[in-house]
Amino acid sequence: MYEIDNVLRPYAWGSTTAIAGLLGRPESGGPEAELWIGAHPDSPSVATRPDGTAAPLNELIAEDPGHHLGEASVAAFGPRLPFLTKVLAAAKPLSLQVHPSLEQARTGFARENAEGVAADAAHRNYRDDNHKPEMIFALTPFDALCGFRKPAKSRDVFLHLAGCLELSGSGVPAVLSEVIDDLAQSGEHDALRSAFERLIAGGDGVTEATKRVVDALAAGAPMAPYQPELSTVLSLNSEYPGDPGVLISLLLNRLSLEPGEAVYLPAGNVHAYLHGLGVEVMASSDNVLRGGLTPKFVDVPELLNTVIFESVGVPMLRAEVSELGQELYRPPFREFQLQRIEVVPGGAPVPLAQSGAAVVIVTSGSVYLDSPKGDLQLDHGRSAFLPAADAPVNVHPVSGSADTAVAFAVTTALEA
Repeated sequence: MYEIDNVLRPYAWGSTTAIAGLLGRPESGGPEAELWIGAHPDSPSVATRPDGTAAPLNELIAEDPGHHLGEASVAAFGPRLPFLTKVLAAAKPLSLQVHPSLEQARTGFARENAEGVAADAAHRNYRDDNHKPEMIFALTPFDALCGFRKPAKSRDVFLHLAGCLELSGSGVPAVLSEVIDDLAQSGEHDALRSAFERLIAGGDGVTEATKRVVDALAAGAPMAPYQPELSTVLSLNSEYPGDPGVLISLLLNRLSLEPGEAVYLPAGNVHAYLHGLGVEVMASSDNVLRGGLTPKFVDVPELLNTVIFESVGVPMLRAEVSELGQELYRPPFREFQLQRIEVVPGGAPVPLAQSGAAVVIVTSGSVYLDSPKGDLQLDHGRSAFLPAADAPVNVHPVSGSADTAVAFAVTTALEA
């Protein structure tokens, strides 16, 4: 087992306090958006070997993939850690985005390589050849936009806005009337695609429509019965005035997770995290196609080829309790599953669910990891990489500790 140090990414939308507070360490003084825990080559964790030497985790794994990952993982995913774990802290909305399927990622990555697009080019869509299904486990109240609603429900919101604008005397912008008509189409795919495509095209019409909607709401136009959706319009516009994503948000499910709740996001699902602290897990990829709420590059044609235009219920992920008492969160992806581990002073150890390699991070108290190959104490805020060859591992309370400890572990969803 290797204790690891992880890379903190200071994106502008990050909280200045949340990650430091969770991990019990000093604040950096700037935004702290994502703590990357894993072996993605862009920001690999650094492992400390027993002899005290250090190595990036991706390089350590490459020395002996079978030992570190397990032969089943190497056969399924190749000689790389198949998942990436993050602690994510959003103080402001992230970009409206979608992730490609595995086939789209492989094709797009190969195409951009053949075209000579630099790996770090701002207009590059595909940073690697992998897909990026993901999940988020809320550590605090966590707000997000996630997937399309039924067109009729979104149409009701736009009709409400049209009525507010008519009452205010400002008139209904043509683009809003057109979106209302789009959403009335009988075919769900066509209705959602037409409305989304009309808004994502942006231009002066969308900018002006957004301004008039925001002005009417700010002047006291009634928000009920759509208070959460229309409050989101106001908050998004305050960060990205006139951005197409402001009105696109009304096509999407608006959800608020309570601490301990989780949601998963497959390829093609349009989403945006709005506010909160959580443990995010994904396939090891950095492929993001953005659709708004960002100053970064937006490739509308590629985005439209990636989005799945169908309404979905919010894909909540409920805890499963195994026969061994493990609290598991298992999305329908092979690359990863999440285990929440709670050990009480003097209590029994909790078996670690491990299929291949695993990573562990302690968010409260201290734990003691016990393996046939060695032992490791992890204190509050620390994390570790557990090679496949170290299994089985049990998580114990630290002797003499008076505090309940909480940790999270991620491994693949392959059969052990």
